[in-house]
Order: sequence, then C-alpha cells, then structure tokens
Amino acid sequence: MYARSTTIWARTASVDDGVANIRDTAMPAVLDMDGCIGLSMLVNREDGRCIVTTAWQTAEAMRASAEAAAALRERAHDLMGGDMTVDEWEIAVLHRDHRAGDGACARVTWLRVDPGQIDRMTGVFTDTVLPSLESFEGFCSASLLTDRSSGRCVGSVAYDSVDAMRRSRERADEVRAGVIRESGAERLDVSEFELAIAHLRVPELV
Repeated sequence: MYARSTTIWARTASVDDGVANIRDTAMPAVLDMDGCIGLSMLVNREDGRCIVTTAWQTAEAMRASAEAAAALRERAHDLMGGDMTVDEWEIAVLHRDHRAGDGACARVTWLRVDPGQIDRMTGVFTDTVLPSLESFEGFCSASLLTDRSSGRCVGSVAYDSVDAMRRSRERADEVRAGVIRESGAERLDVSEFELAIAHLRVPELV
C-alpha cells in the first residue's frame, strides 16, 4: 500500500474553506480513481498546516493518478494559499483499534533514519510502539509511512479527543525517545492536529 501526502501551510482564515473543498470536491473525485483506498485530512488551526493524504493499493495506481490529483491539489492550494509540498510514501504499518469519530485528533512525528534501517524502524514500530499505544486512553489507530530513498518516516497516532491526546503527551514522549534510541533515528518534527476528514479503507498492516 502507498500514500501521497500534500502539505499546505494555509492562511489560517482559509482553513475551513479548505476543509470544505477537500471534503466536497477533491475527496469524491479522488475516491473515484482506480486503486484509491481513502483520504484523510489533518488540520492545525494555530499555524495553518494542513496535510491531505490519499492512500493507494499499488505504486502504479498512485502514479497513474498523478495528473488528475495535481489539478485538484492546485485548486485547493489556490483557495488556501501558503507554501505547499508533496511527498510519496510506502504504508509500512497501519493498526486500527477502532474508527475515529467526531472530535478525533492526531499527533504526527517525523523522523529520519539511514535508508538501510527502514525495515528496522518498521520492526521497532510494530514490536515496541504499537503495544505501548494500545494502553493509551482514547487510542484509535496508528500508522507508519516510510520513504526508502531518503530514510524519512512519519508516524501518526489518532485519539478520540483533544483531551485524550493531551493527557498522552508525557507517555508519548517516553515512547518516542525509546524509538529514537533503538533505531538511531533523527527527530525532525512533532505536531498535533485535528482529524478533519477520516475516510480511509486501508486494511490492517502489521
């Protein structure tokens, strides 16, 4: 399974319009594309960072969608403004305790390892991180996206509510520190988001 993520540093006043555009225009179009298995959107209303991720059954399906997806992406960018980056990933791990409902949030961690250590990172996430997360209050799901060429990894953990996510911060910091020690990873960024759209049909990948 594969994923394409588009990050837009939007004008904060345009975030709601951007969510509506993705939900009402982009998502129906993307879900009609061959091989698409879902879309999600994360929003940070404080800094305007919005991350739209589409999931695909194969790398070929993701590549075939590139032109049509680019047109939708430019439309959203014109509406929301700000800088934009696009990344493509392999979905290395996905574990879902239950589906996220209204008010769900997510904490996202960006890491980088030596590209030759991607499989090791995947093993650490599966064997160490997931068992810890399952005991967290309000835990919904977790995923790990990887880029074998650069060694970058993105771990995302969804919670039922903002309160549950906030209460998990100290324990999450401890788990993250352990992962960095065990995998030799470099921490790039950590941020918390509202899960504005959650429409993923990615099967369990553990």
